[in-house]
Amino acid sequence: MLNYLKELSLKRSAWLLLATSCLALEGTALYFQHGMGLSPCVMCIYERLALLTILVAGLIGALAPKIALLRWFALSFGLIGAFKGLKLALTHTDYQLHPAPWNQCSPFVEFPETLPLNKWFPNLFEATSVDCAEITWRFFDLTMPQWLTAIFAFYAILIILISVSQFKRTQLKSRGIFR
Repeated sequence: MLNYLKELSLKRSAWLLLATSCLALEGTALYFQHGMGLSPCVMCIYERLALLTILVAGLIGALAPKIALLRWFALSFGLIGAFKGLKLALTHTDYQLHPAPWNQCSPFVEFPETLPLNKWFPNLFEATSVDCAEITWRFFDLTMPQWLTAIFAFYAILIILISVSQFKRTQLKSRGIFR
């Protein structure tokens, strides 16, 4: 399996598949927001940003997957996004499952002054709901943060396995006269 994952990490199509899956999830989030009228909370915006981090990692990996340094950078960047997204999704789930006055998210998105994404791209990064504990959507009796927990866990496990596979040596394919 590790040989297969190593070979996969050397292909541009695999990195583009990672980026496309994140793009599809981002598109779904935007459909929920603009198409269905579900207002994103602060935690939703942060989870969206973590997903964008994995998307960017996929694009970085697709630039030159055969260059080990770039591949390791993309894997590291993707792993940071997956772990941060998993932590955010677990915290968001906790807000929803255990609502209390002392267990709440901030009512405002807090980006650095040098990178005010909510001001530059308000349609993507502006939180319009102030209650992170509100459950507005369910699918198979799981809330959106619970689904995101599974998604980020999947991405984290996948990126960890691909990172471990980088230590496997690939066999050089010889081209014989009769092949």
